[in-house]
Amino acid sequence: MWRPAESVLRASLPARLLGWLYDSSSLTLRLQQASGGDFCVRLLAQGWQRPLLNERLALAMGHHEYALVRQVQLVCRGVPWVYARSVIPARTMSGAGRQLSHLGNRPLGAFLFANNGVVREPMEIASVHPNEMIYDDAMAGLGLEQQTVWGRRSCFRFEQKPLLVSEFFLPSIPAR
Repeated sequence: MWRPAESVLRASLPARLLGWLYDSSSLTLRLQQASGGDFCVRLLAQGWQRPLLNERLALAMGHHEYALVRQVQLVCRGVPWVYARSVIPARTMSGAGRQLSHLGNRPLGAFLFANNGVVREPMEIASVHPNEMIYDDAMAGLGLEQQTVWGRRSCFRFEQKPLLVSEFFLPSIPAR
């Protein structure tokens, strides 16, 4: 369950993730710095689909609306540190937003933080557990023991049109 970051009791969160969860600057830039530049984006999947209910609600989308859903791993020193899921409604893909469908292995964060007109709404935090769809997507192929994974998400406004970025910090990420 997603909760506003400011309402989450920090003592209930893993101390090693606090710096990652509450940092509102570019995660891409922070990962590049933390990895000494050994950073890449691994595109797992990208396609048009109906977003999850909680994503549709966050984006004020109708039940039958579609969005471009992009799933990536942010890989540092050859190891996935973050699983990210971006939901970009069709209405956001007009005008300059069309370029969002052509990112490939380039980081979405670098694009968002390079545009002065992008506004980030307040962050939300959630934990996901084994057998939840997002958990299964985030941990797929990693071969790690099951444990809670913590994430954050924000709606961004690009040219006043919304997109949702969720980032889940995998067990391999170091303390910050």
